[in-house]
Amino acid sequence: MSTPEGPDVRFSLANERTFLAYERTAVGLVAAALAVFHLLDPSWSQRLLGMLLVASALVAAGGGWLRFRQADRAIREGRELPVGRTVHVLAFAVVALIVVAGISVVV
Repeated sequence: MSTPEGPDVRFSLANERTFLAYERTAVGLVAAALAVFHLLDPSWSQRLLGMLLVASALVAAGGGWLRFRQADRAIREGRELPVGRTVHVLAFAVVALIVVAGISVVV
């Protein structure tokens, strides 16, 4: 009598670590947003920077969760991992944050 094999636990644990990395990123972005809102002058550029940080945190948290679920499903079904878009959106958000941070320093 053979028992059904589940997914390799190493893949599941790697997927979980990736999810936790997304969540740590989101927490860091929220901390940065709080610092911007509480420590910097309340100019429009600082408010924009803080809001972009919060939006980026939402993308990281939500996108990380979706990526975790998609990868978990693929791992359990023995399929190839789907291509995620969250990394590309976060990369764009970082570029936008750099631009707005630069503007907030100059203004």
